[in-house]
Order: sequence, then structure tokens, then C-alpha cells
Amino acid sequence: MSSTSTPNHAPAGPDSRPLRQHTPFKLFWCANVASTIALQMQIVAVGWQVYQLTHSAFDLGIVGLVQFIPSLFLVFVVGHVADKHDRRNVARISALVEALAAAMLALGSIGGWLNREIIFAIVFVIGAGRAFSKPTMSAMLPSLMPPALLPRAVAGSASATQFAIIIGPAVGGFLYVAGPAVVYASSCALFAACSLLLTLIKRPPQAAAAPARPTGASLSSVFAGLAFIRSKPAIFGAISLDMFAVLLGGATALLPVYAHDILHTDSTGLGLLRSAPAVGALAVALFLARNPLHGRVGRTMFIAVGVFGLATIVFGLSTSFALSLLALVVLGASDMFSVVVRTSFVQLETPDEMRGRVSAVNSVFIGTSNQLGEFESGLTAAWFGAVPAVLIGGIGTILIVLLWARLFPALYKVDRLVSK
Repeated sequence: MSSTSTPNHAPAGPDSRPLRQHTPFKLFWCANVASTIALQMQIVAVGWQVYQLTHSAFDLGIVGLVQFIPSLFLVFVVGHVADKHDRRNVARISALVEALAAAMLALGSIGGWLNREIIFAIVFVIGAGRAFSKPTMSAMLPSLMPPALLPRAVAGSASATQFAIIIGPAVGGFLYVAGPAVVYASSCALFAACSLLLTLIKRPPQAAAAPARPTGASLSSVFAGLAFIRSKPAIFGAISLDMFAVLLGGATALLPVYAHDILHTDSTGLGLLRSAPAVGALAVALFLARNPLHGRVGRTMFIAVGVFGLATIVFGLSTSFALSLLALVVLGASDMFSVVVRTSFVQLETPDEMRGRVSAVNSVFIGTSNQLGEFESGLTAAWFGAVPAVLIGGIGTILIVLLWARLFPALYKVDRLVSK
């Protein structure tokens, strides 16, 4: 591994202990499952409800945009808070905010006063909660695990996410038959369970023994995460590759359009389509949790993102429900290879006292690729139609991979995540 890509404090050898022996990780894993299932159920219900209200692909894009805006404006505040306060408390409070927002959606559905604008406003609040919870939990994980176990822990945590993404949309689509209020009430309960599980995680010994950190927010402290990423070209390349590739290839925002107008299925079919990428991703995450990558991980990440683009193109052209599901499975599997490499690399390269701020910036990049990508997909679908929008995104993803391989050769040449 080159000097530019050797992780800080890399251990001398691999750690083969099972992840299940670590109680804090098990609690973290369960909390992640609960919150992700809740979020995915909400996504299905909100997408279907908005499309039923407006029949507008553009409005589906707006859902992604209003969820992304809080992350953009709160990025530096979030990182500072995550680094200067107990990350367990920050994540716990964020989960409670998301639970309250889900409760509002349930009450609005029962009372019949939910409309397009109110849904957007509540989704904005959910986005604010996610702006704090996602980077904080990402920064929390390395402090719960020995460094040698981190790549496997990242894969194990990703398996939790993908398991939840499989279960969440399918359950959400099934429960929607009984009405959106049932979906939102279930999401509320799961967010509350996430908060409780985070409460049970004991403070890591190294954090308890460390001297108290000042909580004052100076400009240099708040913007330090961005400065750190700019000083590390390989980290910047890894984060930005994901951002631009998924920004262009974000076909999932148009799944309600594909389900309703192209594949001619119902809310249950939409739930299956939303779950399909997670099936492939979960298989890869479980494999990598037991069999971490041992060589040419940079090249593997670039190839995986390229396959992601090709799968997006296949999905865009498909009019068969079965082929569409298969394309989405491949899309999710390829994305998981990229996620594990990128997340492990960035976390191992970042000192613990910086992880909150770096994770917050990384979260904005991810939010840009996901939520803003949904807006981009909705906008291009409104201009050109759903199928051309997905094809443009898939082709654009492949072009980004080729360009980034030339712009960031050090990232392409990264060999190992943890040196032996």
C-alpha cells in the first residue's frame, strides 16, 4: 500500500474474533436495523402517497430535495456537535426527532389534513434528524471496535442496513394496504426503539478515559472536516466518486413511476422494487463481513461503480418486472462493494477526534448523491421522461468512473485497507 493510502494506526495483524462477541456492536447493529427499517417504510409510504396525490415525477424529486437541504445547511454544525459531545446522546435525540416526525405523518393521515406541502415540511424535519443521526452513528462505530476489526464491522453494519432495506420497503408496501397511517405509526415505534438501544450502549473505555474536549465552536474547528478532506486527495476522490456516480445514477426516486406506469404493479410491487437493491447489497455485505478484501481494493471500487452504471441502464430499458428486479439486485451488490471500501478507507485514514466532522461532510456528499440525486432524476424525468432520465444517469455514471480513474490515480492504486 502506498504511503498516501496507509491507514492511521493500522494494526499489525488481522483480528479474527467474531463480531457477535462485541456487545456494543450488537446494540449498534440492532439500533441501525430499527432506524433503517423505519426510514425505508416511510420512504415507500411518502413516495406512494405523494404520487397518488399529485401524479408528478417532479414532486417525487422535491421529496428528495427537501430531505437533503437540512444536511447541506447543518453539515458543519453536525460535525462539530458529533466531535464535541457524546455521540450516543446526539444519535439518540436525533432518533426521537424522527419518531416525532413519523407520528405527525400518522396523525395527518388519520385526520385527513396531510397535503403535498405539509408532507414536504415534515420530510424536511426528518431530513434534519437524519443530518445529525447518520454521520454521528458513522463516527461512533470506529470508537466501538478495535481498528483491526473495523473493515469487518463496516461490512457487518452495512449488512444491517441492507437487511433493513430489504425488510423495510416490503413491509411498508404491505402495510400501506391498511393505510399510510399504519406505516407511519410503525416507523415511529421503530425510531423510538432505536433511541432506546443507543441508550444501552456503554461509553467506550477510551472515550471515558479521554480528557474532556472543549465544546466551544470556532470557525477553524467547525470547518476542520472540510479542510482535512481537501488535504487528502485519495479521500476526496473516494467520497466524490460516490457522490457524482450515485447522483447521476439515482434511479430509485423514479420507482413509483416505473411501478405505476411502466411495470404496472401496485404498492406491494413498489416495495419489492425498493427492496431489490438491498438483496444484492446484503449478500455482498455478509460476504465481506467474513471475507474482507485483501488486494487492489481501489480498482475493485472503480469496477463496482462502473457495474452500478451498467445495471442502471439495464433497469432503465426494462419493461419486465423480473428483469427490473434482477437489475436492481446487481445495482445494489455493486454499490455495496464501493460502500465498504470507501467507508473503511475514509474512517481508517481519519483520526478519531476528527471523525464526526469528516463524517458530517461525507454525509453531505452521500446526501447529495441520494436525496439530490432523487431531485435530479425527478427533474430530468419531468423534462425528458422517466426512461431517458434513467439512461442518462447510467451513462453519466460510467463516464464519471473513467474520468475519476484519471483524476485520482492514487485512489485507483490503493491495495489494502488494513496493512498486514
